[in-house]
Amino acid sequence: MNPILIKNAQIVNEGKIRRGDVLIQDDRIAEVSDSISVKSANTKVIDADGCYLVPGMIDDQVHFREPGLTHKATIATESKAAVAGGITSYIEMPNTFPQATTIDLLEDKFKIASETSWANYSFMFGGTNDNLEEILKVDENKVAGLKLFLGSSTGNMLVDDPDILEEIFSKTKLLISAHCEDEATIRENMAKYTAKYGEDIPIEMHPLIRSEEACYISSSKAIELAKKTGARLHVFHVSTEKETHLFSNKKPLSEKKITAEVCVHHLWFTDEDYKTKGTSIKWNPAVKTQKDKDGLWKALNDDRIDVIATDHAPHTMDEKNNVYTKAPSGGPLVQHALDALFEMHHKGYISVEKLVEKTAHNPAILFQIKDRGYIKKGYKADLVLVNPQSPWTVNKENIAYKCGWSPFEGTTFKSRVTHTFVNGILVYENGKYPNASQPERLTFNRS
Repeated sequence: MNPILIKNAQIVNEGKIRRGDVLIQDDRIAEVSDSISVKSANTKVIDADGCYLVPGMIDDQVHFREPGLTHKATIATESKAAVAGGITSYIEMPNTFPQATTIDLLEDKFKIASETSWANYSFMFGGTNDNLEEILKVDENKVAGLKLFLGSSTGNMLVDDPDILEEIFSKTKLLISAHCEDEATIRENMAKYTAKYGEDIPIEMHPLIRSEEACYISSSKAIELAKKTGARLHVFHVSTEKETHLFSNKKPLSEKKITAEVCVHHLWFTDEDYKTKGTSIKWNPAVKTQKDKDGLWKALNDDRIDVIATDHAPHTMDEKNNVYTKAPSGGPLVQHALDALFEMHHKGYISVEKLVEKTAHNPAILFQIKDRGYIKKGYKADLVLVNPQSPWTVNKENIAYKCGWSPFEGTTFKSRVTHTFVNGILVYENGKYPNASQPERLTFNRS
């Protein structure tokens, strides 16, 4: 690979922004300096004047639907959309068909990714009520972690036996990532609204069915169990202001045993948006109130919430265009997450330095990912250029997802991802994919 020299960028790293240059040699960052001269005739030079250079986003929660649900998405299509959105590494979830609840089935997914992914990859192993023996076989240095659904999920992945749950928490060394919604509360609420409306429940009832109470009960129980057993717990997609008070900002992230993630849609939308967006913004947990959105931003900025992710979970538009009880939850987000976050920066919600911390540095720390998440000499060259003043509007013609739609359709972003490098290769440039990617399986510093 020829060297690549990125010049005159606003380099965002470790809480600082500095104007400078970055030299990429092979798959690594070879030099970071105020000024780097061209050392060879075959060096590709990119003038990044006016642009931010940030470490590629590490998305710790995506659903790419392969195997078994490939009419919605594939690892190839969604990882290609991800690099267009500045995501250079992802951790994918186990609720595919078949579910990744055995070592062999998990390795099948790694094989698919090794052959088709555009971004670096790892996968969560799925926990159930009856696979503890298999969980204990997982090598923590080769797999991102363990995913537990403590609220309803596909197939048999709801872990609702408290004794088994405590045994898993007590025995596994894996980082446990949990979807926290109390199933009993949701069922009770669902029965109430079904009795009133039948199957065609107004979408505005979604955050009342999958309520603040359902989230808080489940999150607080999971945290209590983690404290009791000493387990390493990461709570996915926190969606309520009330839950944010369960988390602490007292320790450095590397020392925290209990951490939290928030997703882009909970930072962007509120329950007022159901009127115009309908089931396209039906997620689990539900998008809730302005008070909740404000509380999530506050907790993100004061470090009670550690990571921003997407929970990218595409469905076809035909599937989403159903009555409430039949419309699946989830939506596509990887292509637009970083641009949406920069839009929130423009609106004063978050600094660029904090944005990079939550999307790149902290996922690398939290999952102990080796040599990624920073702009440092010797680190893998997973880099993204963002032009903060290059407006564009999301429409059907520029959507990269296999499902062909986005909850951001019609939205104009001020910022735009212009270049994405994965392991030193320029894989995305201004709407085109100039080079084939050579992504890698993520490795971890856990021994």
